[in-house]
Amino acid sequence: MPETSCKQQHSPDIPSVIVNSVLIDTDQISNELQYHPAESAEQAVQKATEALVIKQLLLQKALSLGISGETQQQEDETADEAATRLVLQQEIIAPSASDGECQQYYQANQSKFKSAPLMEVSHILLAADPRNFEARQALRERAEELIKQLTQTPAEFAHLARDLSSCPSKEEGGSLGQISKGQTTPEFERQVFLLGEGLCLSPIESRYGCHIVNINHKVEGEQKSFEDSKNQIKQYLQDQSYVRAVSQYISILMSEADIQGFDADVPATPLVQ
Repeated sequence: MPETSCKQQHSPDIPSVIVNSVLIDTDQISNELQYHPAESAEQAVQKATEALVIKQLLLQKALSLGISGETQQQEDETADEAATRLVLQQEIIAPSASDGECQQYYQANQSKFKSAPLMEVSHILLAADPRNFEARQALRERAEELIKQLTQTPAEFAHLARDLSSCPSKEEGGSLGQISKGQTTPEFERQVFLLGEGLCLSPIESRYGCHIVNINHKVEGEQKSFEDSKNQIKQYLQDQSYVRAVSQYISILMSEADIQGFDADVPATPLVQ
């Protein structure tokens, strides 16, 4: 697995931003940071600011279209979230994928269509607030030291977990038992399910901090047929088409907006919270 690291040793400057005369202040950006883990403090600020700029542009568009989310909220959805959803529903039309396109994608990507692997995982969590960049950097360096130690003395894993881990699994020597996809946080799973058996030689970061991970046992999934995979592929291709359409739409909104204090790049994916 590729190794990542936080190079920054300081808290970043967080400037306020103005979007068509509407202020996004530094407190709003600071509160948004927790949703955008990144390799550096500056990248996290960039992502958080971009997400808030996009949200503000969509809310302004909703106002111009006469769309209100106040009476059309779904379960666990705020009025602002409902308004941005309704704008995208009204403005975005994405083509659906044909059976031929689905077949072509399946043939080119058969390795992606396997039943989910089962993983028996142990970990040591060194916890840190996602907004405290200095603390996360220090814990990452500590995690790297512990991994070096464990490559020499792997039998110490359970002992170190009991002494150091901030996860309740410490009582079981760090064991999470057998896990499958959907049982842990997405950013943790994206990395863990790519691993083979044994100690991961790089810390894995999540919203909770740095994890030292050992894969005790892994059972690979079985190959699915095209018929069993077709609906999944169709949904994936349609989702990708939708993401491209949203990205193009947001690019247009940004190009037409007066944005001060932020250099807006065209987003690769919609970054709406």
